[in-house]
Amino acid sequence: MSIGFLVLVAVAVTAAAFVQGATGVGFALIVAPVVGLVEPSLLPVLLLVLMIPLNLYVAGRERGSLDRTGAGWITAGRFAGTFGGLWVLAAIPLAQLNLLVGASTVLAAVVTLLAPSFSPGRAAFLTAGAVTGVTETATGVGGPPLALVYQHSPAPVLRSTVAVCFLAGELISVAVLLATGRIRAEQLWLALLLLPAVALGALLSRFVHHRLDGRLMRLLVQVFAIVSGVVLLFA
Repeated sequence: MSIGFLVLVAVAVTAAAFVQGATGVGFALIVAPVVGLVEPSLLPVLLLVLMIPLNLYVAGRERGSLDRTGAGWITAGRFAGTFGGLWVLAAIPLAQLNLLVGASTVLAAVVTLLAPSFSPGRAAFLTAGAVTGVTETATGVGGPPLALVYQHSPAPVLRSTVAVCFLAGELISVAVLLATGRIRAEQLWLALLLLPAVALGALLSRFVHHRLDGRLMRLLVQVFAIVSGVVLLFA
């Protein structure tokens, strides 16, 4: 791996950790297209491993606003969806992973951007969890379904609940991928090198998360994701 690649990914990871720490979503939508363009074999393991400490930090910082009921149903759906994501990884050749990441990124971003206001119930939570399980295990991108069900909730509720759901899901996915031999040493080594970038972005978000217009930030993330996903589709 070249120094240029490490610098590029480190900048993307810092920006993504800042955005997710401030708004609750956006890390995978920003990092996955960048990594997918250069080295798709690092997906989804690199994203899953990097997001564990990030979401642990956000969940702890905003623990007082957690929607426990919603998080429970989402995690149940997330567990079931993990095995669908594992099937996708086995069925799709590595050469086509860019197309999968690009298409899922654009579709998820557009749906999240255009979805009308609604009050989620048990079925919505389970569905969001299942879809997240499939997409995050296969590509590392899982935030939009969760952002969709919580996009009209107060920002602290979105950040805390999404972080807890992400954390539980990432641990499940990493355990399943490890058990099936899909985690390699170079993926973990690069994740270790990028941990300072995650920490920097997360700490910077601490100074602005309570001041930013979360809806505007989410809009910017979705627009960026659409553009990045389109670039990945045609790269």
